[in-house]
Amino acid sequence: MKIVIALGGNALGNSPQEQLSLVKNTAKPLVDLIEEGHQLVIAHGNGPQVGMINLAMEVSNQKANTPIMPFAECGAMSQGYIGYHLQNAIREEMNSRGIEKEVVTVVTQVVVDENDPGFSHPTKPIGGFHTLEEANEMEKSKGYIMVEDSGRGYRRVVASPKPVDVVEKNVVKALVNDGVIVITVGGGGIPVVKTEHGYRGVDAVIDKDFASAKIAEILHADYLFILTAVDRVMINYNKPDQKALDVITVAQTRQYISENHFAPGSMLPKVQAAIDFIEHNPQGTAIIAALEKAKDAISGLSGTKIVR
Repeated sequence: MKIVIALGGNALGNSPQEQLSLVKNTAKPLVDLIEEGHQLVIAHGNGPQVGMINLAMEVSNQKANTPIMPFAECGAMSQGYIGYHLQNAIREEMNSRGIEKEVVTVVTQVVVDENDPGFSHPTKPIGGFHTLEEANEMEKSKGYIMVEDSGRGYRRVVASPKPVDVVEKNVVKALVNDGVIVITVGGGGIPVVKTEHGYRGVDAVIDKDFASAKIAEILHADYLFILTAVDRVMINYNKPDQKALDVITVAQTRQYISENHFAPGSMLPKVQAAIDFIEHNPQGTAIIAALEKAKDAISGLSGTKIVR
């Protein structure tokens, strides 16, 4: 089976040192699927990482007068170093099991519409969590837009346009057809708009779940796996009548969305991305599950399966 895996940026750590340790565990359930004969294409988030890079560049500009680094370039940096860590961890885990396959990271540009309403209403959380007092100060001193994020604190939000196309899609297709494990659309991809002179980077962060759904659509994947911190999608989350969902249809998912069961910036984009994938690939299946239970999820023993 051809499986596109979407890994959350928060699962990768808040520093390069923490990430190096975490990706060793991340690699194990991924290689479980590879060992079973599945062809993997791996995407990942970069919310904490791109926020860290952007902040470091701002501080460097203020203290050492280094050039301001645009968001697109910060996204490219995050793609590079996260991919570097991931591909090495996956390669080492495969080597330990005697699996001979190549794994590579493709620095990927994702086309967005410059008129996307996401540019007018920033919603994508990036960087670390802050108290209300810290958030208020950042809004005043830096002009950031800060919002409360799922009960965990306040984070900066930036524009999050929807992906339209993937510039390097033919390269990714060729690698996948050759059996290479490809890490692509990292952090949702580097957001670019098409101009008469080529592609131009824009200040935004594309949601990695939507970018994963787009590359899964382009590759005609059998499965879109959105791996997160919970075993299954819940309705009435954190309430006395909380309920885990095993298998739901697109119509049921839309109903739950209309009833506000899923938090924006958390589960909502995951189920929306699942719907997008299935609508473009009616024979495909989307699964939202915990990372460590990916192997169980494909067997129906864990996770929430979303079908046509």
